[in-house]
Amino acid sequence: MNLKTTLGQLRILAIMEGISYLLLALTMPLKYMYDMGIPNKIVGMAHGVLFIAYVIWVFIVGTNRKFGWKKMLICWIASLLPFATFWIDAKYLKPLSVA
Repeated sequence: MNLKTTLGQLRILAIMEGISYLLLALTMPLKYMYDMGIPNKIVGMAHGVLFIAYVIWVFIVGTNRKFGWKKMLICWIASLLPFATFWIDAKYLKPLSVA
């Protein structure tokens, strides 16, 4: 992955956003079952920043690469589902970086 390109940055963001989503699933029981809110607060803030960055980068890359609104919408919806950003990276983003 070339981090100097917006596509490479989006691929990293997709993976990091997906990881942060899964980490939230781990920190939620800590917050509600064990009354440990700090891990959830830290992971939640990181996830929020990564989510916003991912949404913006999808728009930037989608506009530059002429994704079309349907493909951009699929990428945005994927950010709301666990594991879906990993699928987006494999299905849509990785083939673009090879070409």
